[in-house]
Amino acid sequence: MTACPAIDPAAPLQFVINAASGSSASDSKRALIEAALQAAGRRGDLHFCQPAELAQVAQQATATALASRTAVVAVGGDGTLNTVAQYAHAAGCAMGVVPQGTFNYFARTHGIPADPADAVQQLLGWAAQPVQVAAINQRVFLVNASMGLYPDLLEDREAYKARFGRSRWVAFWAACVTLLRAQRQLRLHIEQGTTARDLRTLVLFVGNNRLQLQHLGVHPQEGATGSDAENPPAKPAHAHLLATSAGHITAVMLRPIGTLAMLRLMLRGALGSLGEAPSVEHFEFEHLVVRPTLTPGRRGVKVAYDGEVARMRAPLDFRVLERPLFLLMPPPQEPASNPASMPAAKADARAGVSVA
Repeated sequence: MTACPAIDPAAPLQFVINAASGSSASDSKRALIEAALQAAGRRGDLHFCQPAELAQVAQQATATALASRTAVVAVGGDGTLNTVAQYAHAAGCAMGVVPQGTFNYFARTHGIPADPADAVQQLLGWAAQPVQVAAINQRVFLVNASMGLYPDLLEDREAYKARFGRSRWVAFWAACVTLLRAQRQLRLHIEQGTTARDLRTLVLFVGNNRLQLQHLGVHPQEGATGSDAENPPAKPAHAHLLATSAGHITAVMLRPIGTLAMLRLMLRGALGSLGEAPSVEHFEFEHLVVRPTLTPGRRGVKVAYDGEVARMRAPLDFRVLERPLFLLMPPPQEPASNPASMPAAKADARAGVSVA
Protein backbone atom coordinates (compact mmCIF):
# COMPACT_ATOMS: atom_id res chain seq x y z
CA MET A 1 0.00 0.00 0.00
CA THR A 2 1.16 3.52 -0.80
CA ALA A 3 2.56 5.28 2.26
CA CYS A 4 0.40 7.98 3.81
CA PRO A 5 1.56 11.46 2.75
CA ALA A 6 3.39 13.49 5.38
CA ILE A 7 2.15 16.99 6.20
CA ASP A 8 4.54 19.95 6.21
CA PRO A 9 3.33 22.13 9.15
CA ALA A 10 4.91 25.20 7.54
CA ALA A 11 2.80 24.89 4.37
CA PRO A 12 -0.66 26.51 4.31
CA LEU A 13 -3.58 24.09 4.49
CA GLN A 14 -6.00 24.48 1.59
CA PHE A 15 -9.60 24.92 2.82
CA VAL A 16 -12.39 24.40 0.26
CA ILE A 17 -15.54 25.96 1.71
CA ASN A 18 -18.99 25.48 0.23
CA ALA A 19 -20.57 28.85 0.98
CA ALA A 20 -24.04 27.39 0.41
CA SER A 21 -23.63 24.40 2.77
CA GLY A 22 -25.19 24.32 6.24
CA SER A 23 -26.67 27.26 8.16
CA SER A 24 -23.47 29.11 9.05
CA ALA A 25 -22.64 32.34 7.25
CA SER A 26 -19.33 32.72 5.40
CA ASP A 27 -18.06 35.25 7.93
CA SER A 28 -18.50 32.87 10.86
CA LYS A 29 -16.81 30.04 8.94
CA ARG A 30 -13.88 32.31 8.17
CA ALA A 31 -13.64 33.45 11.79
CA LEU A 32 -13.55 29.98 13.36
CA ILE A 33 -10.97 28.68 10.87
CA GLU A 34 -8.74 31.73 11.31
CA ALA A 35 -8.99 31.49 15.10
CA ALA A 36 -7.95 27.82 15.11
CA LEU A 37 -5.04 28.46 12.74
CA GLN A 38 -3.76 31.42 14.74
CA ALA A 39 -4.01 29.53 18.03
CA ALA A 40 -1.91 26.67 16.61
CA GLY A 41 0.55 28.89 14.75
CA ARG A 42 -0.46 27.41 11.40
CA ARG A 43 -1.24 28.91 8.00
CA GLY A 44 -4.18 28.34 5.71
CA ASP A 45 -5.68 29.49 2.41
CA LEU A 46 -9.47 29.78 2.46
CA HIS A 47 -11.27 29.18 -0.84
CA PHE A 48 -14.96 30.14 -0.64
CA CYS A 49 -17.10 29.03 -3.57
CA GLN A 50 -20.66 28.44 -4.70
CA PRO A 51 -21.83 24.90 -5.59
CA ALA A 52 -21.31 25.49 -9.33
CA GLU A 53 -17.66 26.39 -8.70
CA LEU A 54 -16.95 23.63 -6.20
CA ALA A 55 -15.38 21.06 -8.54
CA GLN A 56 -12.97 23.54 -10.15
CA VAL A 57 -11.95 25.04 -6.82
CA ALA A 58 -11.48 21.58 -5.27
CA GLN A 59 -9.27 20.48 -8.15
CA GLN A 60 -7.08 23.58 -7.93
CA ALA A 61 -6.82 23.43 -4.14
CA THR A 62 -5.86 19.75 -4.26
CA ALA A 63 -3.10 20.42 -6.79
CA THR A 64 -1.76 23.23 -4.61
CA ALA A 65 -1.88 21.07 -1.47
CA LEU A 66 -0.10 18.18 -3.17
CA ALA A 67 2.66 20.42 -4.54
CA SER A 68 3.30 22.01 -1.13
CA ARG A 69 3.06 18.75 0.90
CA THR A 70 -0.01 19.76 2.87
CA ALA A 71 -3.69 18.75 2.96
CA VAL A 72 -6.85 19.93 1.27
CA VAL A 73 -9.68 20.41 3.79
CA ALA A 74 -13.35 20.12 2.79
CA VAL A 75 -15.76 22.34 4.75
CA GLY A 76 -19.41 21.43 4.17
CA GLY A 77 -21.87 18.56 3.94
CA ASP A 78 -21.54 15.10 2.41
CA GLY A 79 -21.79 16.47 -1.14
CA THR A 80 -18.93 18.90 -0.55
CA LEU A 81 -16.82 16.17 1.03
CA ASN A 82 -17.50 13.90 -1.93
CA THR A 83 -16.43 16.52 -4.48
CA VAL A 84 -13.16 17.24 -2.70
CA ALA A 85 -12.55 13.52 -2.15
CA GLN A 86 -12.73 12.86 -5.92
CA TYR A 87 -9.61 14.95 -6.48
CA ALA A 88 -7.80 14.13 -3.23
CA HIS A 89 -8.19 10.40 -3.84
CA ALA A 90 -7.09 10.60 -7.48
CA ALA A 91 -4.01 12.65 -6.57
CA GLY A 92 -3.07 10.72 -3.41
CA CYS A 93 -3.35 13.97 -1.45
CA ALA A 94 -4.12 14.10 2.28
CA MET A 95 -7.63 15.37 3.04
CA GLY A 96 -9.21 16.91 6.12
CA VAL A 97 -12.90 17.28 6.94
CA VAL A 98 -14.89 20.01 8.72
CA PRO A 99 -18.48 18.66 8.68
CA GLN A 100 -21.43 21.03 8.28
CA GLY A 101 -24.17 18.80 6.91
CA THR A 102 -27.32 17.31 8.44
CA PHE A 103 -26.13 13.77 9.26
CA ASN A 104 -22.32 13.86 8.75
CA TYR A 105 -22.00 10.07 8.64
CA PHE A 106 -18.51 10.10 7.15
CA ALA A 107 -17.10 12.45 9.77
CA ARG A 108 -18.80 10.71 12.68
CA THR A 109 -17.63 7.28 11.52
CA HIS A 110 -13.99 8.41 11.61
CA GLY A 111 -14.13 10.20 14.97
CA ILE A 112 -14.23 13.76 13.61
CA PRO A 113 -16.15 16.18 15.86
CA ALA A 114 -19.50 17.51 14.62
CA ASP A 115 -18.70 20.98 15.97
CA PRO A 116 -16.82 22.83 13.18
CA ALA A 117 -14.59 24.75 15.60
CA ASP A 118 -13.50 21.53 17.33
CA ALA A 119 -12.97 19.80 13.99
CA VAL A 120 -10.68 22.57 12.69
CA GLN A 121 -8.76 22.79 15.94
CA GLN A 122 -8.16 19.05 16.21
CA LEU A 123 -7.36 18.22 12.59
CA LEU A 124 -4.29 20.46 12.89
CA GLY A 125 -2.74 17.80 15.13
CA TRP A 126 -3.77 14.73 13.16
CA ALA A 127 -1.76 12.69 10.66
CA ALA A 128 -3.19 11.17 7.48
CA GLN A 129 -4.47 7.60 7.75
CA PRO A 130 -5.88 5.35 5.02
CA VAL A 131 -9.66 4.82 4.90
CA GLN A 132 -11.68 2.66 2.55
CA VAL A 133 -13.58 4.28 -0.31
CA ALA A 134 -15.80 2.76 -2.99
CA ALA A 135 -16.87 3.79 -6.48
CA ILE A 136 -19.84 3.65 -8.80
CA ASN A 137 -18.67 3.79 -12.44
CA GLN A 138 -15.32 5.16 -11.18
CA ARG A 139 -17.07 7.93 -9.24
CA VAL A 140 -15.83 7.81 -5.64
CA PHE A 141 -18.37 7.64 -2.83
CA LEU A 142 -17.61 7.86 0.86
CA VAL A 143 -20.96 6.96 2.45
CA ASN A 144 -23.40 5.41 -0.05
CA ALA A 145 -24.52 5.11 -3.65
CA SER A 146 -27.92 4.00 -4.85
CA MET A 147 -30.56 3.82 -7.55
CA GLY A 148 -34.34 3.63 -7.54
CA LEU A 149 -36.25 4.93 -4.55
CA TYR A 150 -33.33 6.52 -2.71
CA PRO A 151 -32.44 9.15 -5.38
CA ASP A 152 -36.13 10.12 -5.43
CA LEU A 153 -36.02 10.45 -1.65
CA LEU A 154 -33.02 12.79 -1.85
CA GLU A 155 -34.68 15.02 -4.43
CA ASP A 156 -37.85 15.26 -2.32
CA ARG A 157 -35.76 15.96 0.78
CA GLU A 158 -34.02 18.91 -0.88
CA ALA A 159 -37.38 20.30 -2.02
CA TYR A 160 -38.76 20.07 1.52
CA LYS A 161 -35.61 21.64 2.98
CA ALA A 162 -35.88 24.55 0.56
CA ARG A 163 -39.45 25.12 1.77
CA PHE A 164 -39.27 24.28 5.48
CA GLY A 165 -35.56 24.60 6.40
CA ARG A 166 -32.72 22.20 7.11
CA SER A 167 -33.31 19.80 10.00
CA ARG A 168 -33.44 16.08 10.67
CA TRP A 169 -37.20 16.26 11.24
CA VAL A 170 -37.73 17.81 7.82
CA ALA A 171 -35.55 15.10 6.28
CA PHE A 172 -37.52 12.41 8.13
CA TRP A 173 -40.89 13.82 7.02
CA ALA A 174 -39.73 14.04 3.39
CA ALA A 175 -38.59 10.41 3.57
CA CYS A 176 -41.99 9.31 4.86
CA VAL A 177 -43.81 11.08 2.03
CA THR A 178 -41.49 9.57 -0.60
CA LEU A 179 -41.78 6.04 0.77
CA LEU A 180 -45.56 6.10 0.98
CA ARG A 181 -45.93 7.07 -2.69
CA ALA A 182 -43.23 4.69 -3.95
CA GLN A 183 -44.45 2.96 -7.09
CA ARG A 184 -41.64 2.58 -9.63
CA GLN A 185 -39.90 -0.79 -9.67
CA LEU A 186 -36.41 -1.54 -10.93
CA ARG A 187 -35.77 -4.60 -13.07
CA LEU A 188 -32.13 -5.49 -12.58
CA HIS A 189 -29.66 -8.07 -13.80
CA ILE A 190 -26.88 -8.24 -11.22
CA GLU A 191 -23.53 -10.00 -11.56
CA GLN A 192 -21.31 -10.83 -8.61
CA GLY A 193 -18.25 -12.83 -9.60
CA THR A 194 -19.48 -15.91 -11.47
CA THR A 195 -23.04 -15.56 -10.10
CA ALA A 196 -25.81 -13.68 -11.90
CA ARG A 197 -29.53 -13.24 -11.30
CA ASP A 198 -32.53 -11.13 -12.32
CA LEU A 199 -34.74 -9.37 -9.78
CA ARG A 200 -37.25 -6.61 -9.14
CA THR A 201 -36.69 -4.08 -6.40
CA LEU A 202 -37.75 -0.59 -5.30
CA VAL A 203 -34.21 0.41 -4.42
CA LEU A 204 -30.63 -0.75 -4.64
CA PHE A 205 -28.68 0.93 -1.84
CA VAL A 206 -24.93 0.33 -1.47
CA GLY A 207 -23.43 1.43 1.83
CA ASN A 208 -19.77 2.13 2.63
CA ASN A 209 -20.49 3.43 6.13
CA ARG A 210 -21.03 1.15 9.11
CA LEU A 211 -22.68 3.86 11.21
CA GLN A 212 -25.40 4.60 8.65
CA LEU A 213 -26.04 0.91 8.06
CA GLN A 214 -26.37 0.29 11.78
CA HIS A 215 -28.84 3.17 12.10
CA LEU A 216 -30.92 1.45 9.44
CA GLY A 217 -30.69 -1.81 11.31
CA VAL A 218 -28.46 -3.45 8.68
CA HIS A 219 -25.42 -4.85 10.45
CA PRO A 220 -22.36 -5.61 8.28
CA GLN A 221 -20.57 -8.82 9.09
CA GLU A 222 -17.77 -8.54 11.62
CA GLY A 223 -14.33 -9.41 10.26
CA ALA A 224 -13.56 -10.80 6.83
CA THR A 225 -15.76 -12.87 4.55
CA GLY A 226 -15.19 -15.22 1.65
CA SER A 227 -11.56 -16.07 0.95
CA ASP A 228 -10.39 -13.87 3.85
CA ALA A 229 -12.39 -15.72 6.51
CA GLU A 230 -9.55 -18.03 7.56
CA ASN A 231 -7.04 -15.22 7.97
CA PRO A 232 -8.95 -12.09 9.01
CA PRO A 233 -6.89 -8.90 9.29
CA ALA A 234 -6.04 -7.56 12.72
CA LYS A 235 -8.55 -4.99 13.91
CA PRO A 236 -7.36 -1.56 15.00
CA ALA A 237 -8.47 -0.08 18.30
CA HIS A 238 -11.28 1.86 16.56
CA ALA A 239 -12.51 -1.11 14.49
CA HIS A 240 -16.12 -0.35 15.43
CA LEU A 241 -15.82 2.89 13.47
CA LEU A 242 -14.60 1.35 10.20
CA ALA A 243 -16.73 1.84 7.08
CA THR A 244 -17.89 -1.80 6.72
CA SER A 245 -16.11 -5.12 6.87
CA ALA A 246 -12.57 -4.58 5.55
CA GLY A 247 -12.53 -4.79 1.76
CA HIS A 248 -16.31 -5.04 1.43
CA ILE A 249 -19.34 -2.82 0.97
CA THR A 250 -22.98 -3.69 1.67
CA ALA A 251 -25.90 -3.89 -0.77
CA VAL A 252 -29.46 -3.44 0.52
CA MET A 253 -32.49 -4.19 -1.67
CA LEU A 254 -36.20 -3.76 -1.00
CA ARG A 255 -38.65 -5.95 -2.90
CA PRO A 256 -41.92 -4.32 -4.06
CA ILE A 257 -44.49 -4.14 -1.25
CA GLY A 258 -47.87 -2.52 -0.57
CA THR A 259 -48.65 0.61 1.44
CA LEU A 260 -49.42 -1.22 4.71
CA ALA A 261 -46.22 -3.22 4.45
CA MET A 262 -44.34 0.00 3.70
CA LEU A 263 -45.71 1.55 6.92
CA ARG A 264 -44.48 -1.44 8.89
CA LEU A 265 -41.11 -1.16 7.14
CA MET A 266 -40.84 2.53 8.05
CA LEU A 267 -41.48 1.62 11.68
CA ARG A 268 -38.71 -0.97 11.53
CA GLY A 269 -36.39 1.65 10.06
CA ALA A 270 -37.24 4.10 12.86
CA LEU A 271 -36.51 1.37 15.42
CA GLY A 272 -33.24 0.39 13.76
CA SER A 273 -34.36 -3.11 12.73
CA LEU A 274 -34.76 -2.70 8.97
CA GLY A 275 -32.39 -5.56 8.22
CA GLU A 276 -34.74 -8.01 9.95
CA ALA A 277 -37.68 -7.25 7.63
CA PRO A 278 -38.59 -10.13 5.29
CA SER A 279 -38.90 -7.73 2.35
CA VAL A 280 -35.30 -6.52 2.77
CA GLU A 281 -32.26 -8.37 1.43
CA HIS A 282 -28.69 -7.36 2.19
CA PHE A 283 -25.29 -8.84 1.43
CA GLU A 284 -21.64 -7.81 1.31
CA PHE A 285 -19.45 -7.72 -1.77
CA GLU A 286 -16.25 -6.37 -3.29
CA HIS A 287 -17.48 -5.90 -6.88
CA LEU A 288 -21.01 -5.84 -8.31
CA VAL A 289 -22.18 -5.13 -11.89
CA VAL A 290 -25.79 -3.97 -12.27
CA ARG A 291 -27.58 -3.92 -15.64
CA PRO A 292 -30.98 -2.19 -15.31
CA THR A 293 -33.75 -2.63 -17.84
CA LEU A 294 -34.26 0.85 -19.31
CA THR A 295 -37.30 2.22 -21.10
CA PRO A 296 -36.79 2.74 -24.86
CA GLY A 297 -34.90 5.93 -25.65
CA ARG A 298 -33.42 6.33 -22.18
CA ARG A 299 -29.63 6.30 -22.24
CA GLY A 300 -28.84 6.54 -18.52
CA VAL A 301 -30.17 5.81 -15.07
CA LYS A 302 -30.67 8.18 -12.14
CA VAL A 303 -28.28 7.44 -9.28
CA ALA A 304 -27.32 9.07 -6.01
CA TYR A 305 -23.91 9.14 -4.35
CA ASP A 306 -23.21 10.87 -1.02
CA GLY A 307 -26.35 12.98 -1.32
CA GLU A 308 -25.79 14.09 -4.92
CA VAL A 309 -28.12 12.97 -7.74
CA ALA A 310 -26.94 12.46 -11.34
CA ARG A 311 -27.50 10.29 -14.40
CA MET A 312 -25.00 7.58 -15.31
CA ARG A 313 -24.71 5.20 -18.22
CA ALA A 314 -25.50 1.55 -17.64
CA PRO A 315 -24.15 -0.87 -16.64
CA LEU A 316 -23.41 0.38 -13.14
CA ASP A 317 -20.16 -0.89 -11.67
CA PHE A 318 -19.94 -0.86 -7.87
CA ARG A 319 -16.60 -1.76 -6.29
CA VAL A 320 -14.25 -1.23 -3.36
CA LEU A 321 -11.25 0.74 -4.60
CA GLU A 322 -7.76 -0.60 -3.98
CA ARG A 323 -6.31 2.86 -3.30
CA PRO A 324 -7.52 4.33 0.03
CA LEU A 325 -8.31 7.94 0.80
CA PHE A 326 -5.71 9.51 3.11
CA LEU A 327 -7.79 11.20 5.79
CA LEU A 328 -6.68 13.47 8.65
CA MET A 329 -8.29 11.71 11.60
CA PRO A 330 -7.61 10.88 15.25
CA PRO A 331 -5.20 7.99 15.86
CA PRO A 332 -6.78 4.68 16.94
CA GLN A 333 -5.58 5.01 20.54
CA GLU A 334 -7.09 8.44 21.14
CA PRO A 335 -10.69 9.70 20.84
CA ALA A 336 -11.34 12.81 18.80
CA SER A 337 -11.97 14.91 21.90
CA ASN A 338 -8.68 14.06 23.63
CA PRO A 339 -6.73 17.32 23.94
CA ALA A 340 -3.50 15.31 24.18
CA SER A 341 -3.78 14.70 20.41
CA MET A 342 -3.26 18.40 19.73
CA PRO A 343 0.22 19.92 19.56
CA ALA A 344 0.95 22.93 21.72
CA ALA A 345 1.20 26.16 19.77
CA LYS A 346 4.63 27.70 19.69
CA ALA A 347 4.75 31.11 21.31
CA ASP A 348 6.87 32.61 18.55
CA ALA A 349 4.88 31.05 15.65
CA ARG A 350 3.27 33.33 13.14
CA ALA A 351 -0.02 32.45 11.40
CA GLY A 352 -0.95 33.74 7.96
CA VAL A 353 -4.38 33.40 6.36
CA SER A 354 -5.39 34.32 2.84
CA VAL A 355 -8.96 34.24 1.51
CA ALA A 356 -9.88 33.26 -2.06
